[in-house]
Amino acid sequence: MNVQRWRIRVFGRVQGVFFRKYAQMTANSLGLVGFVRNEIDGSVFAEVQGSEENLERFVQWAHRGSPAARVERVEVEKALPLGTEPSFLIRE
Repeated sequence: MNVQRWRIRVFGRVQGVFFRKYAQMTANSLGLVGFVRNEIDGSVFAEVQGSEENLERFVQWAHRGSPAARVERVEVEKALPLGTEPSFLIRE
């Protein structure tokens, strides 16, 4: 498997709507590792690692977000993969 790591920033109404929890559930269902956190500017930032196919699925989900979210924009940037991570975490 060709492992990649993507940095994803999601803008819109994405805080206070369980976006991070749904991101974690989606990442876990796709076998992805990394983390997600809220940013001071109101966006949500995630670093996600796994296969390109599953990363693309995660980004497709991010365009919709959690049921109460209103996603306005998603930015994706490729990064260097990190060593083994045990899971996908929600960070404060």
